[in-house]
Amino acid sequence: MMRINFILILLLLLAAPLWAGDNKDEKDLRMAASIGDLEMVERLLDKGVSPDTANQFGKNALMMAVENDNIETVVVLLERGADVNARTVAGCTALTFAAENGHPALTAMLLERGAHLHDRTRAGWDALMIASRYGITDMVEQLLFKGGDFNATDKYGRNALMMAAEKGHTGTVAMLLKHGAPIESRDKNKTTPLMLAADQGNLETLQLLIDHRANLNAQDSDGASALIWAVSQGQSESAKRLIKAGADVNLADADRITPLMEAAREGDAEIVQLLLRQGARKSDTSSDGRTAADIAKKKHQQKVLSLLE
Repeated sequence: MMRINFILILLLLLAAPLWAGDNKDEKDLRMAASIGDLEMVERLLDKGVSPDTANQFGKNALMMAVENDNIETVVVLLERGADVNARTVAGCTALTFAAENGHPALTAMLLERGAHLHDRTRAGWDALMIASRYGITDMVEQLLFKGGDFNATDKYGRNALMMAAEKGHTGTVAMLLKHGAPIESRDKNKTTPLMLAADQGNLETLQLLIDHRANLNAQDSDGASALIWAVSQGQSESAKRLIKAGADVNLADADRITPLMEAAREGDAEIVQLLLRQGARKSDTSSDGRTAADIAKKKHQQKVLSLLE
């Protein structure tokens, strides 16, 4: 009997975090904040409900009000003592919710009330990274003006510029570059913004980086250049722009795979022709001794094979 009671108590203790903050008044406060029912919010706060009550994920009324752009509710919650820097289980704050949802007025208010500009989510993202990832350029400018760190990186080593480049947010990339973000930023795989833009076929962003003199022949930790990234993903237009800008058409990766070999593997006859016109060598061999023609033959890329032979 005692053993059963002990197990029951243990289960109740383990479940306690899930039940915390889950009484009706606390739920009602979060709901009222979410929909902007200011009268209900004030009534519940007057009743003694804590402004910091959160659900099982750590999301509180302030975060919900911010997420839904309910400015008046945010003001009331902050005036009634809501913790501006409270965090969810995933490490999100009211400020990161404002950044994610593109609410610059709320961002300014939260910063004035002491929100920590550099707090990170569990993924390692701060407000500047989030705004950059979503291409909210006016907020990016605002956060930079307030002291946002464009050198901060997430757990993969990617910063705000890299996130904006990968998503093709050209205006945001331009804003970050204007404020001094390093164009040759590298993540843990030594990937650059140029490689990410080329890989995703973000042509406008790619051209902007080229115009700002990004290193066309930078190589990642596997030795792959932006041109190899583009060709391997079938991003023909990206490849064309890189070649036109002067990218080395014979620069091989760590396995001695060249852009021509990559194009042969993908069966991209147009890029193969372009590379050959720009001086790509057909005789180069990979680390396992194969030429571009050998690769095309193995992959049954007949059209490409005819060009190479």
